[in-house]
Order: sequence, then structure tokens, then C-alpha cells
Amino acid sequence: MIKSIITCLLLLQAAAYAQVNIPFGKNHKIIYDLKAGTYSVVLDGQTVFENMYAIAQDIDSRTPVKRGYVIKKTGTGTVYAVNSGPLQQLFYTFPGKDYCIISIQVAGMACNYLSPLNTSQIAATGHVVDVPFDNDMWFRYDAPSIEKADFTGSEVTAIYNEHSGIVIGSLAQDVWKTGIRVNRNTLKVFCGYTDSLRTHDVKAHGFVQPVDGYCQSAPIFIGYNKDWRNAMETYALSNKTPRYVYKWQGATPICWNSWGVLQTRIDFAKARGVVDFFHDSCTGYRTADHTLYIDLDSYWDNMTPAQLKTFAAYCKAKGFKPGIYWAPFVDWGKYDRTVEGSAYHYKDTWTTQNGKYADTDGGRAMDPTHPATRQRIIYFMQQFKDMGYEMVKIDFLSHGAIESDHFYEQGITTGMQAFRKGMTLIDSMAGKDMLLYAAISPNLATSRYVHMRRIACDAFSSIENTEYTLNSTAYGWWQSLMYSYLDADHVVFKDASLDANKARLASALVTGSLVVGDDYATDGAWKTVALQLLQDKDLLAVTKSGKSFRPVDGNNVFIKDDQYVAIFNYGKEAQVYRVPFLKRGMATELFSKKTVPVGDTFTVKVAGGSAAIYFKQ
Repeated sequence: MIKSIITCLLLLQAAAYAQVNIPFGKNHKIIYDLKAGTYSVVLDGQTVFENMYAIAQDIDSRTPVKRGYVIKKTGTGTVYAVNSGPLQQLFYTFPGKDYCIISIQVAGMACNYLSPLNTSQIAATGHVVDVPFDNDMWFRYDAPSIEKADFTGSEVTAIYNEHSGIVIGSLAQDVWKTGIRVNRNTLKVFCGYTDSLRTHDVKAHGFVQPVDGYCQSAPIFIGYNKDWRNAMETYALSNKTPRYVYKWQGATPICWNSWGVLQTRIDFAKARGVVDFFHDSCTGYRTADHTLYIDLDSYWDNMTPAQLKTFAAYCKAKGFKPGIYWAPFVDWGKYDRTVEGSAYHYKDTWTTQNGKYADTDGGRAMDPTHPATRQRIIYFMQQFKDMGYEMVKIDFLSHGAIESDHFYEQGITTGMQAFRKGMTLIDSMAGKDMLLYAAISPNLATSRYVHMRRIACDAFSSIENTEYTLNSTAYGWWQSLMYSYLDADHVVFKDASLDANKARLASALVTGSLVVGDDYATDGAWKTVALQLLQDKDLLAVTKSGKSFRPVDGNNVFIKDDQYVAIFNYGKEAQVYRVPFLKRGMATELFSKKTVPVGDTFTVKVAGGSAAIYFKQ
């Protein structure tokens, strides 16, 4: 496309034009200084970023060179291409849209570092969001004040205050890992991010080879809205396509998963006992299309193949859909042996970094492009389908995105390219017949390949687990516009207090879908709580759209569709909250069923370690 721009249009030289004005949206523009090789970003009439520049490997856009630019209309907007020797900076604008897209490309060389945006002059104030690469190791989102910010986040950030929000993020994650480096008033957005903890890489990012003569960065979105939540949701919707997974046609999934309590003790008898509980006793816990997913997590191999097949048939006979678990890019054994479904050995598949095997989370990463890894995916996915399973929870997917000394398939040079190869194969095997649910996985990149994803790391029954999970929902709710569904991990009641159980259940409802995880094959207090809460039609109705609530006050107050308000109190003492409601009238608290009058705002008292959800028709 860029070649056609250059060949079809006259190159305007810098001698004739010192600046390029690039307007977009209602009152926004980029001002490019052709002499300096820098640009400023003006949002809502205010200069927010000054003297921004680009770097491609060791090529700096500020290097003195004769520059020019060309302008071309595209199918949906306009592209401005600034040429600085081998480096080109591309600015895309779209009619009526309060965002632009920036990318860079360099001619004739492979790259493992492309940085379209660099500046040490940020005029914005407020907080800045630190987004993790994945949901492993109980990583948390954070939002320090910009004056105290010092982090490298992954793929996207938001700078926001009460009056405005700016979102900057990558719109493609299938080649590059993109880092967002913020250090007070310094901002750097760069393709080629790796980190030993956050991305699980102990080596540099792989080199990306030129395509049609150019090595190109990920496209970077810069968007503005007076409400930062709107800007985040616009970013999410812009990031949604293309998708490889088959479009989900059913109702919001409602599930039971064995890792909540049974974990390594799962067996045929216990699994059947859980099915019996939901069929015979907890008959109201169903999806809108009157079914329930019963998902066997890790250690399903405690059962024989015959038992697994019998269990799947038993679920279906009761009107349920059987699910199973698998980690497609991980070798837990870490010893050499023949790969299932293949003549290769496991050692042939192991990913290496700097000559050492890539071990993380107790598992060894496998090269998603190796024939044995791919034959293994085909073998297990076909086995699951043949046994009658209609859901697969796939886990530790970040192992498939790790950088490697080399990949088996020629032309694959980065972890994200390898990840795409592995995930698209899983999608092709799942076809139209399976619900694909991702647990540990890259936050953004996974959205193209699965229907449903866990918003955070493992969570169980305590109020601390609820607070941790809702940290991810409060800063990552917008991902529910990229995935069909998000969930808050298995809701475990166990022997926690009723208030803690309400909060844990509410955290799932606020996040979007619902998975529970107690040992319902065994009698205990959790059964009583389940019969009370999991059959409540008003509570289950919250999941109908499957979309997350929006944050109002950190991870304490959330709102949805101007109809629902959820309030969480993580402290030990009761607390009074003043919360918004955009509709006047009467609202019902869904746990207590008490009705209260509400106006534009209302005041509510929530017990310590508990939650409340109000509904206004």
C-alpha cells in the first residue's frame, strides 16, 4: 500500500512545507515538524505530547535528513506518510473518529525494536494505567499518578482524570509484543518488549523480517474522550478483528469447574456426584438456553479413557455439556519421551532461550510451530471431540508466546507469530462444536482465538480473592468487548461467611459470566449457599448480556447499562457509599430483595467483607 502512495503521488519536499497539519476527530490534530523530524499531538485543543519522535533499531527520526510527505485517501480514511530516508512514519485518520493510528516502517532490514512514539514532554495530568501482559502469577493492574509512574506495561495504557482520557495502545498482537514505558513525564511505546517476569522471556525479542521490503511496527491507537472509559471501549472495539474462533451462538456460559476445590482429587465418582447435585437439587442453576457446562480441570487423567467417555455421555443424558482441560504448549513431565500422536520426542519440541530450556510455572514451553506440538494438538483435540466433550479450558497459553532461540517453522521469528500458529490450529480443530475458554493467557492477543477468558489469576473463596479479581475487572472491563465473555474464575463458597460468598458471587456477575467450583459431591455449607444463591433468577439475569460492568470508583463501585450498580466493601467494618444512578425511581437490592428509592445518586451502607447489587428497571 505504501509503495502505491509513493509511486502514485508527488513527493512534497520539506523545503516547501515546514509543517504538516494532520487533523482528526472534533478538535484534534498532529503537527509534524519536517525540519526536526518530530511531532506534537493536540487533543481537544490542548497540546498533550510534544516533540515526539520515532526510532527503528538505531535509526532516529530526528536525524538531519531531507524529508517529504505524501497524502492519500484510503477506503475508510486518510494516510499521511512522512519519509525520512529509510524510515517512514504513517499517520492514519478517519472521518468523525476521535482517534488516529500511527505506525512506522523501515526499508530493507529486519528489526526487533520499532518505537513509533517517544517523548519526554507529557502535558496531561491524572493517573496512568499499567496493564500486565497476561494474567499469570497474580499480576495486578495499577494506576499511579503520572508524577509517580515508573513502569513498563503491555500493549495499552490510559492517562485519565475526572475530565479527560487518553488511550494509547497497539492494534495488533500477532507479530510483536508491544511495551508501554512510562516514567513520570516520559512516554515510550515500542514494539519488541520482553521481560523475564512479565512476558516470561529471558532473551531479547525476535527479529521481524521485512515484508514487501519493509519491517513494520504494530499500528498504535491514540484516542481521546472526556470519559476515559469511553476511550478504552473505543480502543477495545477497534482491536476486535479479525477473529479466528468460530462465532459463539449460544447463551452466556454458566459452568462448574473442578479446580475450585476438588483439584487433584477429581475422579469419576466425584464428578458424577457433582452432576447429580445440579440435576437433582440445584435445578435453577442454568444458562438462558437451559444447560450447564460441567468442566473437568487438570487431573482428569485420574479417570480411564472409558470413564471419561462415560462421564461425557452421563452429562449429556442429564442435559448438561461436558468440558475438559488442557495446556497445549506445556510439557509438565520435562523428560524425554514420545509425543502423543507423533513419532517425535518431547525434547524435539522444547523451546530454548539463550541455550536453556524455557521453564516457567513449573512447565516447559513447547514450540507451537514444531510438527510434534501440532500433531499433539490434533491428537488431543480430536480425542476430546470423539469422547463427546463440548468445552475445552485451555491453560498456560503464554508458554506458546515465549521468544525462542529458533522456531521449527522457517519464517517464524517471534513468540507472537508462533502463538498465532498454535492458536489458529486449536481453533481449526475446535470448529463449531466446542466452547473455547482461556485461563492463563496473554490479555489482548488471546481474544482472536477463544470465546471466553478468565480476567485474572486463580481465585477462591476469601474477600481478598474477590478484591484481587476485581482489580483486573476495574481496569480491564473493556476486554469484554474483545472477547465474547470474561469470567472471574471459579466461585468457591466453601466455609466462608455468607457476606464473603455474596461478594465472591457478585465479582463473577460484575465480570460477565459465571463459573462455580465447590465440591458438590460432598455435603457441606456450600451446598446450602448454592441452593440459595445459584438459583436466584434475579442474580442469574445479570449475566444475560455476558458483558462486564464499568468501574465508577476503583474496584469498589461498578455500573452496567444504567440499570445495575454493584458495591463492594473489602474492609472489616460497614461502610457508607454514595453511588450514581442515572434513573430515578425504586431500585431493588438483589441479595436482600429490599427496595429503596433512588435519584441521580443514592447512599447505601454495605456490611464489611460483603457486596450489594442494585437493579433499577
